[in-house]
Amino acid sequence: MSEFRFSKYRRGQRVKAVVDLINDGSFPNTEPEECLLGAGATGEIIRVAIHNEANVPIYTVDFGERLLIGCLEEEITVL
Repeated sequence: MSEFRFSKYRRGQRVKAVVDLINDGSFPNTEPEECLLGAGATGEIIRVAIHNEANVPIYTVDFGERLLIGCLEEEITVL
C-alpha cells in the first residue's frame, strides 16, 4: 500500500493553467481531446479531493463562465 499523499494546494487559492487543458471526455458538449482552456487561464480552486486508486489530488478549479475543470497538480500553479 502506498503512503498517503497530501495536496500541494488548498481551496480558495488563485491558480493559472500551466498547460492547455484538454477534454478527457468528461465535458459532453465538447469533442474529446478538444482544448477547453489555454495555458495561462486563471481561476480559483473550489474543491480538493484525492483520487483513492491513484493517490493523487484532484483540484476542481472555477475558471469562470460556469466552467469547472478537474486539474492535476502538474497542470496548475499558484498565482
